[in-house]
Amino acid sequence: MDSCETKKVKSVVAGSIADEIGMEPGDIIVSINNQDFGDIIDYKLLIADEHIELKVLKPDGQLYIFEIEKDYDKDLGIGFSEPTIDRVKRCKNRCIFCFVDQMPPGMRESLYMKDDDYRMSFFHGNFITLTNLLKADIDRIIKLHMSPLYVSVHTTDGPLRQMMMGNPRASEIMDQLRKLTAGGIKIHCQIVLCPEINDKRELDKSIEDLISLWPGVGSVAIVPVGLTKFRKKLYPLEKVDKHVARRVINQAKKWQTYCKKRLNYTFVFLADEFYIVGEEEFPPYSHYEDFPQTENGVGLIPLFMRSLKDVYSHLPQRVQNPKKITIATGAMAYKFIKKVVNPLRQIQNLDIEVFPIRNTFFGEDITVAGLVTAEDLISQLEHKNLGCKLFIPEVMLKEGKKTFLDNLSIEDVEKKLNVSVKAIKMDGAHLINSIVGND
Repeated sequence: MDSCETKKVKSVVAGSIADEIGMEPGDIIVSINNQDFGDIIDYKLLIADEHIELKVLKPDGQLYIFEIEKDYDKDLGIGFSEPTIDRVKRCKNRCIFCFVDQMPPGMRESLYMKDDDYRMSFFHGNFITLTNLLKADIDRIIKLHMSPLYVSVHTTDGPLRQMMMGNPRASEIMDQLRKLTAGGIKIHCQIVLCPEINDKRELDKSIEDLISLWPGVGSVAIVPVGLTKFRKKLYPLEKVDKHVARRVINQAKKWQTYCKKRLNYTFVFLADEFYIVGEEEFPPYSHYEDFPQTENGVGLIPLFMRSLKDVYSHLPQRVQNPKKITIATGAMAYKFIKKVVNPLRQIQNLDIEVFPIRNTFFGEDITVAGLVTAEDLISQLEHKNLGCKLFIPEVMLKEGKKTFLDNLSIEDVEKKLNVSVKAIKMDGAHLINSIVGND
């Protein structure tokens, strides 16, 4: 892909500055303030001004110059084919737990893409491994203060990390973290816990090493390894069962207590799945501090339950027109959703039913709602009395789209099940208001 193609506009947001000046998909941005730009970082820096001269090449060969006055932090509303403008840096690791390697054929192409790009980490919170970073990349991150970044650590033991990630550069992790944090970059880390590999003593060592970099390292999230039924000819891994989950919970508690005393911050957080699999009570809401890693599945259930705090006291006694609502969710969240809607069963004219969707596609050990396919949804609900509306968590859909993992759309599900489908945010108040509302 040549430099002109990477700077070709793919989309223009309706009502944006770019839309107002007449830019369209297919236009090529030649320069900004007479300067070339190589990637999304250069682009963002150049448009962060109140006065911009945009040189644009139209598909018919006409060259236009646009003079733009705007607030310095106002975006132009332009989308490019690649989110980084140039090529996204792809992952070169061969991690023994990689979820992409456990995907079946025939899914949408984007699901097989493994990015490991610091720009995606900075702009979108994607986790990166740092194995692709060159010295120039680290210098640029520090110079531009691209903070925070999100880093997949897994273990701080160099040889073990090298083995787990299948990359000789993986052993450099602590040196890289030291340099970044010394340069003022905030790092949030994750550890994908693989039983009998990076747990027990190895987990203690990793946590201790990362605490030593506080406050540069701002948090550590421990998440259980995800194993699908498509693990063929891959490294043999054990799942996180009830016994392992409870052991990790107890191990984490010791570090959480230590960190709270020494740092006045919990620092070590466990994904919600540990408490669900281990059949243990969640820590109190305050345990999660500022909820630094909700995108990693940390504290979502406590956050969800907290959002209901004031809702129940304002429930109506009845809804105007009788209606039946069905809620479908992943097996992991099922009992919590049932608990949430139970008080609503007292509302007259309202009938609610909650169904857990077993993941037959990836395997029933996968219990999160975000990996439920439309086919599983359809096959397990097609003979049920679903009523007037089916609610699903919006995490079942591709971000910003109405498409499931298996490329079927909400409209496909609606046709198959003969019911209106609505995607709901992971927010208890929003769910309840949607149920009792008139829409």
